[in-house]
Amino acid sequence: MVKKADIVMSAASGGLLVLGFPVFNAYFIAWIAIAPLLIALRGKSLKSSFRLGGLTGIIYFIGTIYWVYHSMYYYGGLPLPLSILLMILLSISQALYIAGFSMLFTFITSRSVLPAVLSAPVVWVTLEYVRTYTIFSFPWSMLGYSQHNFLPIIQIADMTGVYGISFLLAASSGMIHDIAVIWTDRSEIAGKALRRLSPLCIMIFLLALAASFYYGHEKLEGKEEGREITVSVIQGNIEQGIKWDSRFRRKVIDTYKKLSIKASIDRPQIIVWPESALPFAFGNDKDQTDEIVAFQKELETHLLFGSIMVKPGKGKESRLSNSALLLSPEGEILSVYDKIHLVPYGEYVPLKELFPFVGKMVAAIGDFARGQETTVMETPFAKIGNLICYEIIFPGLVRKFADSGANVLVTITNDAWFGHTAAPYQHFSMAVFRAVENRAPVVRAANTGISGFIDSRGRIIRESGLFVEDVLTQTVNTGLKKSFYTKYGDVFAYICIVSSLLLFVWGFLTAKRENF
Repeated sequence: MVKKADIVMSAASGGLLVLGFPVFNAYFIAWIAIAPLLIALRGKSLKSSFRLGGLTGIIYFIGTIYWVYHSMYYYGGLPLPLSILLMILLSISQALYIAGFSMLFTFITSRSVLPAVLSAPVVWVTLEYVRTYTIFSFPWSMLGYSQHNFLPIIQIADMTGVYGISFLLAASSGMIHDIAVIWTDRSEIAGKALRRLSPLCIMIFLLALAASFYYGHEKLEGKEEGREITVSVIQGNIEQGIKWDSRFRRKVIDTYKKLSIKASIDRPQIIVWPESALPFAFGNDKDQTDEIVAFQKELETHLLFGSIMVKPGKGKESRLSNSALLLSPEGEILSVYDKIHLVPYGEYVPLKELFPFVGKMVAAIGDFARGQETTVMETPFAKIGNLICYEIIFPGLVRKFADSGANVLVTITNDAWFGHTAAPYQHFSMAVFRAVENRAPVVRAANTGISGFIDSRGRIIRESGLFVEDVLTQTVNTGLKKSFYTKYGDVFAYICIVSSLLLFVWGFLTAKRENF
C-alpha cells in the first residue's frame, strides 16, 4: 500500500535530482538523491513501484528539460499550450525509464537478499544505457553528469564512461537505503541476511569510492602530454530569428569576418566557427562561397565552420545536410563531415504518420540527409573529431572519432534555440565527460554561447558568456594516448546490463519456485 510519506519521498527524489544539475549545480546532493525513492519502494508491489518511480522521473525531467518548450514555442511556431504539452509528454517518456528502474529494483530486492548498494547501481546504469541507445535516444540529464564540477571523482570515466559515475551515485543512495533498512526493518530477512551482507557490501563500495578518489587525484596531479596547439573560437551571437533571413545575410557574414580578423592577431593554427555559421549553403551559392574562400586565404590559417550543404538525392532530387567543413590556409576544402545523429523533429521527422501536426522546427525544405562516416579531419598539427550540436552528448559516437585517431574533439553548436534557460549550461557540462572519457581536449564553438575549452582532465580552461559576441583564443594539448574507454567502449555498462539480467532471472526463478 502506498502511503502519503511514500509519495512525498518519491517526489523529494525528483526534486533532489533536479538540484544536482545546472544551473543549480548542487552536485553533492546527487549522492543522496535517489535514497528517498529507494526507501519508499520498500515492500511495495510492482505496480506501486512503477507509479512511485514515474513520479520521481516526471519531476526529475520536467525540472531538467523544461527548456524544450522554449525551442518549440519561440522558434518552432507551435502554440504555447501545445509546446508545454509536448515537453510534458517528452518528460513522461523519459520518466518511464525511472519507473522501469523502480519496478525492476523492487522485483530484484523482494526476491533476493542482495543489498541495494549493489543492486540499485547496476539496474540504474542498465536503464541509462538503454535510454542512450533506444530509437528515441535522448540521454540528457544522466545522473553522472551532475558531477561535472567534481573533478577528482569523474576521472574514472576514462575507463567506465559517464556510467561509472552514475554507478557510484546510485550506490551511495543504495547504501543509505540499506542502513535505513537495517535500523528500521526487524523482519527475518533483514535481521539475518541483510545484517550480514550489507556491512560487507557497504565496505566494498567505500573502498571502490576511495580508490576512485585516489585515481582521480593522481590523474589531476599528472602533467598533460601531447602537442600544444593554439585555437580560436568565434561566437557570432546571431539571433535565431534573423539567422536565415536574407535581409540580414550580409550582417551575419560580416560579423564572422570581423571577429575572425580579431582572432587572427593571436596567430592561431585554426579558427572555429559555430554550427550553421554561414547563412547560405556553402558550395551552392557561388558568389558567397567564393567570398568566404577569398577571406580564408587572407587569414592564413585553417578554418573549421558549420554550414548547410546541398547533397544529391534520388533522381533529380537533392537534400540538405548539416555539415562541418575544414579549409586549409590556401582556401582548399580539406575535409567535410556530415552530421550523423540528427535531431528528431528538428532535422528529420520520425513517425510522420503518427505526429503529422508537429512537423519540423527548422527553416529548411525536406529532411536533412544523415551522414554515414565518422570523419577525422587531418591537419599538420592535430587530428580533429568534429561533433555537431547535440552529438556531443552521445558517448559512443564521440568515442568512435577518438578511436579513429582524433586527438582533439571540436563541437560546434547553435544553442540560440534554448534562450536563457538551463539548456546551454547543461549542454556544455556534458562535454566535460567526453574530454575525460577519451583523454582529449574539447573545443566548443557555440553561436550564442557557451563557447570554451576543456582540457583532457575535464577542467574548463575558459568559457564565454551567453548572448554576447566573443573571441576566445587558447593553447590546448592534443590527446596523446587512447584511453581504456576509447579502446574498449562501454565494457562497464555491459557488465551492469549482464548483472541486471542475471538478477532478474534469479528473481524470476525464485518466484517460480515459490509458486510451487
